[in-house]
Amino acid sequence: MKDFKRVFFILGIVVALLAFYISTQTKSVQTKSTKPIVAVSSFALYDIVTHLAPKSVEIVNILPFGVDAHSFEPTPKLMASLERSSLVVYSGAGLEPWIDGFVFKSDTIDMSQFVTLKKLSGSHSHHQHAHTKHQSNLDPHYWLDFENMKKATEVVSQALIKLDVKNRDIYEQNKKNYIKMLEHLDSSYIQSLNSCKKDVIITNHNAFSYLASRYGFEVEALSGLSPEAQPSAKQIAKLMEHIKEDGIKTIFFESFVSDKVINAIAKDVKVGVDTLQPLGNITKDEAQKGMGYEQIMRQNLTKLQKALECH
Repeated sequence: MKDFKRVFFILGIVVALLAFYISTQTKSVQTKSTKPIVAVSSFALYDIVTHLAPKSVEIVNILPFGVDAHSFEPTPKLMASLERSSLVVYSGAGLEPWIDGFVFKSDTIDMSQFVTLKKLSGSHSHHQHAHTKHQSNLDPHYWLDFENMKKATEVVSQALIKLDVKNRDIYEQNKKNYIKMLEHLDSSYIQSLNSCKKDVIITNHNAFSYLASRYGFEVEALSGLSPEAQPSAKQIAKLMEHIKEDGIKTIFFESFVSDKVINAIAKDVKVGVDTLQPLGNITKDEAQKGMGYEQIMRQNLTKLQKALECH
């Protein structure tokens, strides 16, 4: 009889534990399923949303880390996740050609409509960006201007409040913190690039015109705005001559672009080579290290300060 009581007692505990586990899992699933889904198409937008809504929304990062933004095409699975999103925020200015013809069921924000876009200078206007078929006279790398990032932060904050009004105070406070960080970055760039011996940097791809115009230097690029374009022998010769004449000591390339030509030039003119991050996306290594917009922009500043020989 005692054995039966012991068995029933143990069974009772097992049933109670099982019921508790099922209840916990159900609540977890319900909690997860009630979070609004926000999809973003670029790293800069992803960084803004993760800082404004680190816990209250489920974020779909359309552009996977380690993938070149210029050649990205979303999978059917990813497009299906966009169908389920409550909000989709994309860069615009022709940077996402896969959006053409896609009908969004959710609210969408084309960020290019809210930021100040630079027109291409005459010297680069014939180098069409790979993805600016409809707006080839505009430079889409707006996120390298901190004022544009502040505008984007305001727009995202308003959209999140509209989507999830109960967390308004959190979004407002996180927005203030993020904008303060951007202002500190701007001050650092102004102070660090205020007095420099050089006034030009050499890159394989001119993604840095927003930084250059704001902080008083120029960009000479192998391939204009298109990172996929192959430079001509004449372009390479002209760039090599420029490097020698100006005493350039470092030339830059990007993580997602072949460094073959840049390394060949560097070897011939005996200068150093380094990466400069245009933040269209980040590498898997940068993502694993937990690097965000602020950390990478500070890293860029250190490299620019050295290349421009600033004091």
